[in-house]
Amino acid sequence: MVLYVAMAKSSEDYPQYGGESLFGRKLRLEQVSGWPCLMMRYPWVTPEAVDRYPFRAIVISGFRHKWEEMDVTELYGLYDLLHTTELPVLGICGGHQLLAHAFVQDFRRVASFCDEPMRRLQPGEPDWDPEYHPGYFVEVGVQPVRVIHPDPLFARLPEVIYVRQSHYCEAKQLPADFRLLASNDNCHLQAIRHQQRTIYGVQFHPELYTDDYPDGRQVLSNFFTMADREAAD
Repeated sequence: MVLYVAMAKSSEDYPQYGGESLFGRKLRLEQVSGWPCLMMRYPWVTPEAVDRYPFRAIVISGFRHKWEEMDVTELYGLYDLLHTTELPVLGICGGHQLLAHAFVQDFRRVASFCDEPMRRLQPGEPDWDPEYHPGYFVEVGVQPVRVIHPDPLFARLPEVIYVRQSHYCEAKQLPADFRLLASNDNCHLQAIRHQQRTIYGVQFHPELYTDDYPDGRQVLSNFFTMADREAAD
């Protein structure tokens, strides 16, 4: 069973979220993993809540709202889970950034978060999504990502993969216990992994794979294969 942590602020975020519904993404996780997937909104996620279910893996969604709009106290349970769970974890896009934050700073000592954009647009550079953070560079569409450190997450994939992107913020700091796995010219921390635990963050959206660009599906399949092996041990 997969826990899909929905980083939605309210039920109004659920119907359409970043081009495909969260429910649609949940179905993709079920399809790739072969396991049922329970979606739980992030303020409800605590170690105690997670222990009630036979989960094999945790996936944390992305989000489009501003970091400033988050109530840090509603993240305490998820923060505690990340630091105590033995389950494999995959943070996607905003979930990847959240994971990086969680291993750099103590959330109980943070009053609020702020957006950390990649960069402002350069003079003459087109704004491909003027309604989404105008004036800032946004990495969108299918983009190349280079694997710079071999890892089971990228098994059976080439050195350069092509995956869907949709973000203007990024994780600025690699946590001390993490290793950089993949990068590109737009965003340095495209994929990271905890060096002792099966905890991954990917800035791209592997769940938005297509028949023409299936690399994201393979990334998910590799993650769930690792989770399956750990559950069997």
